[in-house]
Amino acid sequence: MSALFLNLRKRWLSLSFLVALVIGWPVGCAKLEQTERELVFRIEPGIASWYTGLPAGVEELDLSVPTFGADESLYAWWWPAEDKDAPTLLYLHGSRWNLTGQLFRIQELRRLGFSILAVDYRGFGESRGALPSERTVNEDARTAWAKLTELQPDPAKRLIYGHSLGGAVAVDLAAELGQDAADSGQPVAARGLIIESTFTTLADAAAAVADTSLPIRWIMSQRFDSVGKIEEINMPVLIVHGTDDRYVPARFSEELFAAARDPKQLLLVPGGTHNNSMRVSGGRYQQAIEQLMESGTVPTTAGTTTPRKENAG
Repeated sequence: MSALFLNLRKRWLSLSFLVALVIGWPVGCAKLEQTERELVFRIEPGIASWYTGLPAGVEELDLSVPTFGADESLYAWWWPAEDKDAPTLLYLHGSRWNLTGQLFRIQELRRLGFSILAVDYRGFGESRGALPSERTVNEDARTAWAKLTELQPDPAKRLIYGHSLGGAVAVDLAAELGQDAADSGQPVAARGLIIESTFTTLADAAAAVADTSLPIRWIMSQRFDSVGKIEEINMPVLIVHGTDDRYVPARFSEELFAAARDPKQLLLVPGGTHNNSMRVSGGRYQQAIEQLMESGTVPTTAGTTTPRKENAG
């Protein structure tokens, strides 16, 4: 996610580019949207330089659904925990790096006792497809979720995790599951949601990093409106953010926490950056996840559990 916001600061949010957007939008909408998507996702081809190979026990999967074209598929890792009864987590990553750049965080989550299903969106890594968009990454999360429900049939042992831009993808998926449960009168199909180092909307994050009051949200096609969706998730949520995150201010997680229903937790990690909160939290991260697993399932109306706001340190 870091390359996204550095690039936004240097190129995309310059006044000249915004003027070009405003002037060119009526005649070049498709091209401008493509440019925006390129800048948002900033896909790095190939293997991350720090990747040392798949750990033992990881199974490589190729996922597809009938709506995919002949040249589209999702590449995923399935890493079951040693405990066959362990909870299972869907891992949704942010921009720039494919799964090879995510292994360090996936390893941390598995050390916490989870089985992990991690997926690359179409256009990332070995997943086949064109340049991603907000619509396609949300579709890919649903495809991966369908596979996770096969791997873990118990809804009480399914969790959704999203980091950075992946947090917005995770909120969108959780909100759909929450609405499905509300519409059907059935329990929600997941135990909880964990989002880390994420934002309220993409426009909010871009404007904050660029320190501009220009009307960015009016001309952005990629919305990722988490703050408008998080109230609908109808499941326990843990929101994590490092206080020293240089790319996505921690205040965005505080705003998401305020908008979410109970039961909810906010874990602010002093000294945590955009990528290392799990490692430097001193065990508070694991404790917060355990508390999430112990939380009561939220009904279709607002829950009554007392909100919990934690500061690691």
